[in-house]
Amino acid sequence: MRGWFGRGIAGLALVVALAAFGLAMWEPLAATSVAAPPAHRYDSVIARDRYGVPHIFGKTDPDVAYGVAYAHAEDDFATLQEAVAMTRGRLGAMSGADGAKVDYTLALLGARETAHRDYDKQPADIRALLDAYASGLNAYARRHPEEVRLSKLFPANGEDIATGFVLRTPFFFGLDQTLGALTGDKPLPREDAGATPDSPDPTALPATGEAMPNGSNAFVVAPKRSADGFTRVVSNSHQPWKGPVAWYELSVQSGTGWHFSGATFPGVPFPVMGHNETLGWTNTVNRPDLTDVYKLVTNADGTQYRFDGKWLPLEAKRVWLKVAFGPFVLPIPKMAYRAVQGPVVVNKSGAYAIRYAGADQLRMVEEYYRLTRARNLAEWQKALAIQGVPATNFLYGDAQGNIAYVYNASFPNRKPGFDYKRVLPGDTSRDLAAGTVPFAQVPKNVNPASGFLVNANNTPFQAAGAGSELKPADYSPLLGIETDTTNRGTRAVELMGQDSSISAADLDRIKYDTGVSRLSWAARWYRDVAGVDPKDDAQLTAAVALLKRWNWDFDGKHAGQALAAILLRTGQKWHYQRRPELDPRDALAKAAAYLQTHFGTLDPPLGTVLRLRHGKVDLPLDGAPDVLRAASTWTEADDGRLVVNHGDSFIMFMEWDKKGRVASQSIQPYGAATTRPDSPHYSDQAALFVAHKTKPVHFWRNDLRRNVERVYRP
Repeated sequence: MRGWFGRGIAGLALVVALAAFGLAMWEPLAATSVAAPPAHRYDSVIARDRYGVPHIFGKTDPDVAYGVAYAHAEDDFATLQEAVAMTRGRLGAMSGADGAKVDYTLALLGARETAHRDYDKQPADIRALLDAYASGLNAYARRHPEEVRLSKLFPANGEDIATGFVLRTPFFFGLDQTLGALTGDKPLPREDAGATPDSPDPTALPATGEAMPNGSNAFVVAPKRSADGFTRVVSNSHQPWKGPVAWYELSVQSGTGWHFSGATFPGVPFPVMGHNETLGWTNTVNRPDLTDVYKLVTNADGTQYRFDGKWLPLEAKRVWLKVAFGPFVLPIPKMAYRAVQGPVVVNKSGAYAIRYAGADQLRMVEEYYRLTRARNLAEWQKALAIQGVPATNFLYGDAQGNIAYVYNASFPNRKPGFDYKRVLPGDTSRDLAAGTVPFAQVPKNVNPASGFLVNANNTPFQAAGAGSELKPADYSPLLGIETDTTNRGTRAVELMGQDSSISAADLDRIKYDTGVSRLSWAARWYRDVAGVDPKDDAQLTAAVALLKRWNWDFDGKHAGQALAAILLRTGQKWHYQRRPELDPRDALAKAAAYLQTHFGTLDPPLGTVLRLRHGKVDLPLDGAPDVLRAASTWTEADDGRLVVNHGDSFIMFMEWDKKGRVASQSIQPYGAATTRPDSPHYSDQAALFVAHKTKPVHFWRNDLRRNVERVYRP
């Protein structure tokens, strides 16, 4: 009996061991390798400046793209591998359930299929860039096999890189929120904030001088509004400080005239914002309604849907998601569907098809590249007219003194008579119109009389000050242009409008402003919080009194700022999401309890609470959510400190003097090598970042020669 039982236990242990071995090994064995790009010898030179920022040179643009990939891999190969894995549907095998969600989205949107279908249709120079970039990643992986996180991930090819563009660009206008709501069977995100902006008309904002005047900030000043006749652009995009959409600073220069300094994302072969010799731009997220949702009428077994009186087959494919769980990778089956309108999500409430801007196309790669190659406003607008980038504001300045704000979006064609902000009937073509609104109809504010332009994720109808604004009545409501404002947007127009002659120092002060506008949504929120009835609660009574003494600023030098910062983060959770205002009393009670619990006081210094932490670096920060010196989100550390992880990230000050010569300064929160703790550039910019200081960009070669750390061929 004992022998039988022992043999049974041993057999069961063997089965379990074999199953565990299979779960640990099946994913790389089942993974499909891709063909490497055509063999080519690339000749790149990387010059690292004293902050480790790579300046990549090559005879041709593909030579440069190869060097871009290699330099970025030296600094952050871990994240670049995630960028490749997500294009193959293998991110879940690398990072677990969150990665598997991205893998499912890849299949649902058909991003890989789009890239495969359109890759050979791309202009030859675009394919050459993508192949060169993939080849640079392959070279690094080949030379550093110990760093490769998944077998068969390399070689990568240009189609992989192209797939990354197709997959990621829709998330900049919030497609992920719609998908999340549908897959979770939750209410869809609200598509608008109302008929008019939720802050005062620009005419209510102070103005002086002859010319009346989840985020990013952008500032542009024309020569006629600047104190010295310079054109200035400030890029202040707010991105996570590390990860797949963190900025990476670089400069590129080829023998064919390509010369550009700025920043890019992991998996992108070139800068996507910054400047060349004659022009520059920055981006901020805009929030037009670019997603339409249709409820389908399906048959009993869900295999068909009705459309214009006919029953059509619902396209369906099974997707095997790979989900890492400790040392194991679990195979999880899930279905991806598609109808005539686009991808379909099936939940308990029914089947919903999604039409979204920029779907099923690859033009954004060419558009971004052509923008960096443009030499003047006309060429730059011609590149934007490709309409491959489905959303994001572009704010521009150039050596000729032109400034512009393009409310860029691939607006879907829509038919009058239907409410596209709500779920539409999916059984008819009457509410479905093919194509995209022409670029000529995209809102633009070029060379406004005020001489300045700003955006901080607020409505485009507040960007240039009184007398120079775009008018809502001039644009069809079918475009779905947002009317939302932010404190940052209101404050920026307020400060720029007050200054009739904006100097470089003025612009620096405005960019780093830590104040709350008394005219903003945030001011109304604070007034509601300060007006709560403490009801004999001693802690709430003290918190209300402290908030009333607060100076409406986050410079780190006055009382009440830590309490006000936490409250502003709470306010953003409902305001930016277009939700009803949260309970002010509850918000104040939670903020007060947090500070009392972790710091023993309601009024610790802001810099004690708000921190920049990276490796051994631990520094105090100023700013707050939705102020121009942005500390947008944070994690709560074990010691109660709020460790900022999103907000002011890559900052670049660009200027063209009266002779048209460009110069620039930049800064990052950490350093060039954000995932290399042993690198001297892991966090060497942090102290400057905290102190509101910048470093020179070294755009010109002679300047770079005096500031080179090392030069090498990858």
